[in-house]
Order: sequence, then C-alpha cells, then structure tokens
Amino acid sequence: MIPYVIAIVVIAFVFDFINGFHDSANSIATIVGTRVLTPLAAVGWAATFNFIALFTVGTAVAKTIGAGMIDIAIVTPNVILGALLGAIIWNLITWFWGLPSSSSHALIGGYAGAAVAKAGFAGVLWGPKWTTTLAFIVISPLVGMFLGSSLMIGVSWLFRFAPPNRVNRFFRYAQLASSAFFSLSHGANDAQKTMGIIVGLLLSSKALFVGQAGMLRHLYVPTADVIPLWVEVTAYSMIAMGTLFGGWRIVHTMGSRVTRLRPVGGFCAETGGALSILLATRFGIPVSTTHTITGAIVGVGATNRISAVRWGIAGRIVWAWVLTIPASAIMAALAYRLLAVLVKL
Repeated sequence: MIPYVIAIVVIAFVFDFINGFHDSANSIATIVGTRVLTPLAAVGWAATFNFIALFTVGTAVAKTIGAGMIDIAIVTPNVILGALLGAIIWNLITWFWGLPSSSSHALIGGYAGAAVAKAGFAGVLWGPKWTTTLAFIVISPLVGMFLGSSLMIGVSWLFRFAPPNRVNRFFRYAQLASSAFFSLSHGANDAQKTMGIIVGLLLSSKALFVGQAGMLRHLYVPTADVIPLWVEVTAYSMIAMGTLFGGWRIVHTMGSRVTRLRPVGGFCAETGGALSILLATRFGIPVSTTHTITGAIVGVGATNRISAVRWGIAGRIVWAWVLTIPASAIMAALAYRLLAVLVKL
C-alpha cells in the first residue's frame, strides 16, 4: 500500500511537470511572439520565476484543492490517481491539437469525476468553493481582457507623443519585467493545485504513516492546513522544469495566431494577466492562467481594432475551455473504474 501511495505522489509531480510544459505558452508566448526573447531564453526566464513564486505567496489555493472541493472522507489513492490520469490525458490531447486549455480545470474536473465515480455526486462538496471556481471560468478571461485593454489604452495615451521607435525600444525592456511578473503568478497559482492534490492523498492515507521512521515520516500529514515543505519545493521545481521544455504548438497559437502583438501589447497583456491571477491566488481561488492571459491578449488586440483579433481561433480556444472540466471528469471516472478493478484500494 505504501509503495502505491508513493507512486501516485510521483505521478502527481509528473502532472505538475506536464502542467508547466502545457502552460509554458501562457508565460512565454507573448514575449516570443514579439521577438523580445528567443524561445530558449524565454523558457529559461519563465522557469526561473515559476520557481521564485515559492518564496512569495502562501498556500491558500493548495488548501482549497486539498480539502475544500471533495469530501476527504471518500478520497482514496485510486480517486487521486484517477483524477491525475484524467487531467494528464486531456492535457496531452489539447497539447497535440495546439489548444491552450486549462490544466487547472482539467485537474479539478478530473478530481470531481473520480470522486463521483467513487461515491456519486454526494462526494463533491457543492458550495462556495465550487461556485467561485466555476464562476471564474468566465470572470478570469473577462478581468484579463479588461485589464489588458485598459493598460493598453492608458499606455497609448501616456506615450502618444513619443516616437514609435523609442516606445518600441522601451517596451522591449519593460516586457522582460512583465513576463517575469506573469511567470511568477503562473507558478504561484498552478503549482499549488498539485500541492493540494498530494495533500489530499497523504491526508487520506495518513494512518499508513503514523509512527513511520526515516523518510516515510515526512509523508504523514495531520490536516489539510499543513503543506509539507518538501511538497512545496518539489511542486514548484517540477512546474519550472516543465516550462523549460515548452509546449511549442500552444506557443504558436497564443503568440501569433490570436492576434499580432508588439512589445507594448505584450507588456500590457502580461501585466494585466498577472494582476488578475495574483489577486485570485491571494483569495485561494484556483483560476486558469490560460483563460486569463488569453483574455488579456484578446483585450490588447481589440484596442487596435476588433478585426485585429482572429475570432475563429479565439472561438476554438473557448470551446476547449467549455469542454475541459466535463471531458477530464469523464476520463477520470473511467480511469477510476478501471483502477477499481485492477487495484483493490
């Protein structure tokens, strides 16, 4: 039983790596699309600030995922593994098609799907946590769009008399800061979701680790409010490593297919997206960094002219958002049913 739990912890960190890999586009697409950094330099820059987020934010989102959405009494290792498999499969499908779907919502949907397969709909804690999370599927891109377009309008007014070449040169440097800011916010929110899943697993299995010595004693978690330091450090490390490998198919979609960006537009989109995500992180809301930065990019593009946004591409992205939670939930439920037959836990 203990080796099985440890194996699931490893798979959770694999998901965290895939999250960084899949969502690297969120952090680097704009700075690559504006040619401020080369792809290799951009992923290194983003990964660095993904990890630095460890030292700058709390663990409110992790606690929401760990015990605020699913009845911990029905959580078993098979439920957690089913949730992870559903999320991983959906992430890989959307990566293959180059669609920037939400890894966060894939994990949340997978967790809910596995819980329903185990205990029916009573296994899900329908309440404020779910209401807020589902509401932010709509709210986060709208907030990102509003902040991105507002910043773009404000910056355009401030620099209205400056020569275009000078503005472009200034924002090539400024975009380094905004990209770092967004990468930090991305790591801050997304790494915590994996932390919450792992805490849920260890909490449901805590009886196994009572009285254990050596390394195993670090697997004992008394309550969902306790996030072990090794979980935090490893989660942030894995998402940073995933970002280093970069999901280039999605980078292309986000960086140039939705709309064409200049450095000033990239700066406004990244800053607007980062502000939205950090605000949600502060209140423990597991938002989608993908939704937020996409909304910000669309908002920036639309300030130039509505036709500057390729609405057909944007429409495909929205469909991926709509399908993510139910699709990952179905996959996770099927994975749980298969695990229930193969592994009697």
